[in-house]
Amino acid sequence: MHGGIDEAGGAGGGSRVDREDRIARLRLMRTPTVGPVTYAQLLARFGTAAAALEAIPDLARRGGGKPPSVPPRGAIEREVEAVEKAGARYLFLGLPGYPAMLATIPTAPPALIVRGKRALLDRPVLGMVGARNASASACRFARGIAAELGERGITVASGLARGIDTAAHQGSIEAGTVAVIAGGIDVAYPPENADLQERIANEGLLIAEQPPGIEPRARHFPYRNRIIAGLAQAVLVVEAAPKSGSLITARYAGEYGREVLAVPGSPLDPRAQGCNLLIREGATLIQTAEDVLEMLRPIDPRMVSEPTHSYEAPVQGDAEEGDRRAVIELLGPVPTPVDEIVRQSGCPPAIVQTVLLELELAGRLERHAGGQVSLA
Repeated sequence: MHGGIDEAGGAGGGSRVDREDRIARLRLMRTPTVGPVTYAQLLARFGTAAAALEAIPDLARRGGGKPPSVPPRGAIEREVEAVEKAGARYLFLGLPGYPAMLATIPTAPPALIVRGKRALLDRPVLGMVGARNASASACRFARGIAAELGERGITVASGLARGIDTAAHQGSIEAGTVAVIAGGIDVAYPPENADLQERIANEGLLIAEQPPGIEPRARHFPYRNRIIAGLAQAVLVVEAAPKSGSLITARYAGEYGREVLAVPGSPLDPRAQGCNLLIREGATLIQTAEDVLEMLRPIDPRMVSEPTHSYEAPVQGDAEEGDRRAVIELLGPVPTPVDEIVRQSGCPPAIVQTVLLELELAGRLERHAGGQVSLA
């Protein structure tokens, strides 16, 4: 039973200490109100997941709410069993095997569940996304460019959705493709891609953030999109409407410092309007695989060796009541940048982060893209 959790990206077992640490990490990340940012801050402050779990009740009370319900060990053991039964394994943030590019984003998943060839992430990765109701010509273009890039040593990552995603995987699967799915590693979605999903797990790499058995919900797809953008050096949008998930992925790519690429289309086709808008806003116009290769610069290991989170420094000390009031008074239902709260409150950044951490654990704070927060 231990293979799926004890290995750190490769085969083999782990020590009892390693296993206990991984169990504690899973309990922490599966705790309600503990998102990726809070998870990283808790580890930075307390050093280990076990110590963070012990501190959660007191922190939540300081935030003015009830402590969240931490999953019992038995529930995590059952999740681990389900992961192993699915032929998958975990990759933990901060431990060997975790994708270096993904580790640099502010909301890096605390753990990924993967099936297949982890080494595909050691090659340059291009995220390719687009419309679910894509035109036949756009699908043909996506398949062709994905195949050509795969032959040139590029790993194509997409979201296994209908349309462009499916075409990208079909074109690149022989060279090695990566599919990031919105549900559990054992859940096929959309149903018509069940065979393709299984083939990718056997010949490429399948990645999930949600526990096994979880059916994808609307809120899960933006989570998946951030992973695609985080894994990649660049994101190529082939066809997309102005308000689509593909543009969300492109926005994440821009926030993470990745290249944003887009294929132009007819102004008469609504499915091309999103790409044309991206190009107007500064995305690189793409017509051939050579255009993409020009934008995929060699990875500088110094840029991805350590996460570049704004909360790298350990959160130290407890907030005074006056500091806590000053921060809370600046919060409201409208998302506000954390940096602005630091500026207006006059409190040290570490104290502001401590107050926000307490509020989130108490269920009183929501975090949004771009380092913004609001009262729940």
